[in-house]
Amino acid sequence: MHVKTAFALVIALASPTLAAESVTEKTGVNSMLGVAPKTQDFVTEAAHSDMTEIAAAQIALQKGDAEEKQFANQMVTDHTQTSSELKALVSGGDIHATLPAAPDSASQQKIDKLKAAAPADFRSDYDSMQVSAHKDAVSLFERYAKGGDNPKLKDWAQKTLPHLQHHLEMAKALDQRKK
Repeated sequence: MHVKTAFALVIALASPTLAAESVTEKTGVNSMLGVAPKTQDFVTEAAHSDMTEIAAAQIALQKGDAEEKQFANQMVTDHTQTSSELKALVSGGDIHATLPAAPDSASQQKIDKLKAAAPADFRSDYDSMQVSAHKDAVSLFERYAKGGDNPKLKDWAQKTLPHLQHHLEMAKALDQRKK
């Protein structure tokens, strides 16, 4: 890559305004730069996260050990609640965004991997997936709570953040057990 081209790319990606306007949340660039997602991106990612967490937890309730089942029950309860709250916020008319109807392809692949996991592999797959998913969720909610453009959604993100941080700590403890 030519030096001028590489430099232009770095400058373009480092500009929070440009990154927020031209690079979707899905690429991970906004997260690396600490840029708040656009409202639609936040709503989409939060909804996909909830859908994935609930589906993964339902699989864990069938395939998991006692600790995973306890964690999964908490995930179903909490993520069903946040999903309902997000739907209420969007349907209230103050937030101009559309909720996705189904998980995106990346989320569906994670769910399918858990469904297909052999019993010997499930623990490792599920536990590490939970750490990764909750790190992503904490980042998403932190960034929107700090710099989002919809006040009601920012408040909700801030209110929800401690629960996600607690989920992350629980997931880390689950993942650090002897394998």
